[in-house]
Amino acid sequence: MLGTLLTGLFADKNEAVTRPENTVPAKQTLYDFKVKSLDGKEVDLSKYKGKKVIILNTASKCGFTPQYADWEKFYEANKGKVEVLGFPSNDFGGQEPGSEEEIGAFCQKNYGVTFPMFSKVATKGAEQAPLYKWLSTKDLNGWNDKVPTWNFCKYVINEKGELTHFFASKVKPDSPEFLEAIK
Repeated sequence: MLGTLLTGLFADKNEAVTRPENTVPAKQTLYDFKVKSLDGKEVDLSKYKGKKVIILNTASKCGFTPQYADWEKFYEANKGKVEVLGFPSNDFGGQEPGSEEEIGAFCQKNYGVTFPMFSKVATKGAEQAPLYKWLSTKDLNGWNDKVPTWNFCKYVINEKGELTHFFASKVKPDSPEFLEAIK
């Protein structure tokens, strides 16, 4: 298990992937999806039209978990322009074993998270959530085939609901490449 954890921590370094110029138009946009919030309510992602959106796969027992604080600070500083959406996942090292209620309590108590958090999802594999299938399937999003390689990978969506960037776990909201992507 330690080998798996270490592989996850070092596998993706600071990987960033940007949508190439003149890519094939996406067959879908973010606005085509409905997801469940942590409290079980259906959320139509079209409610984020006109805003940039950052999608994070999160975990409560990961070396990157302190990023919750970084992303909360970013969310507070950019409210109205950029949305941060958290999707807990237990895909990497079993680092998100809790229920939705436990996840919500953990995020609030330890990091004061106010950005929207959603029900736990699979980000890869046979049970992959439809949103993550779109984010990581070139034929659906127009260019990207990167699935999360560990917890706290980021996808950037533009104001039209199109995927524009993928960032690995180590990239934080103050990283130059991320700041460039959200200009």
